[in-house]
Amino acid sequence: MKSFAPLAALVLLPGAVAAQSVEIETAAGPVAAPQAPETVVALDIAAIDTLSALGVTIAAVPQFTPPAYLADVFAAAQPVGSLFEPDFEALASLGPDLIVAGGRSQKQVEPLSQIAPTLDMTIGLDVVGEGKARLEAYGKLFGAEEQAAALEAKLDEAVAGAQAAAEGKGDALILLVNGGKISAYGDDSRFGWLHTTLGIPEAFPDIVAEGHGEAVSFEFVAETDPDWIFVIDRGAAIGQEGEAAAAVLDTPLVAGTKAGRAGQIVYLDPAPLYLAGGGINSMLGSIGEVTTALEGAGASN
Repeated sequence: MKSFAPLAALVLLPGAVAAQSVEIETAAGPVAAPQAPETVVALDIAAIDTLSALGVTIAAVPQFTPPAYLADVFAAAQPVGSLFEPDFEALASLGPDLIVAGGRSQKQVEPLSQIAPTLDMTIGLDVVGEGKARLEAYGKLFGAEEQAAALEAKLDEAVAGAQAAAEGKGDALILLVNGGKISAYGDDSRFGWLHTTLGIPEAFPDIVAEGHGEAVSFEFVAETDPDWIFVIDRGAAIGQEGEAAAAVLDTPLVAGTKAGRAGQIVYLDPAPLYLAGGGINSMLGSIGEVTTALEGAGASN
């Protein structure tokens, strides 16, 4: 197995850093990372999304059923534990040059750094802004600045298109369905960028920001009476069996809303949005879905 100095050691040796590493932005601030690492482990779905979009070969990933668009990437990589609990023995045997963690694996960053330099690339609530920052960081790290810039330009174009499509189309309520329960998400939540970045007004601006949204009732949805309802089916996102979101929301209260009457209840592809939020392909896909729905509707009265 190859031997690697801890990431902290790279920071403490300025000469070595200049010759062998590059400083990039992470969730923990600027960090020196190995330049153009060859054997890369990625334990965060958003990171896997963006790294694969840049053409980076990923040697190992979590044992997990990924969004369909990442199936080939996962199939080609070695499984090394779960999203929350990496297999440290398998990782040590692999001898990676770099481990990219974050999100659900964020708590493992410190112990993982004992095996190889490990980056915390968690994406917080500023999904688009931080997603862009991670894209730029990976481009710098792997010498793929041009590819990263092209993808960022594509994202900017998609955002502008969604903003134009949203003009005059009314407000929206974002709902996550988990089994038979529903939660609403506001503009300062993990899905809030659909409001803030794409310019879609909130139907109910006072939703409490929580990690799993604010539990709401069908009566709440009816009283809020949004022009649009964007739905994320958590069970479908994680491959969990149970009642589908469309069946849960098939009630007279939801059907009687402006969104229901106008056929403007949009079931977004849940896996990219829920599992890989901030990944470049995840963002492009979700923006495309929203834009298509908005463009297909008339102006709000």
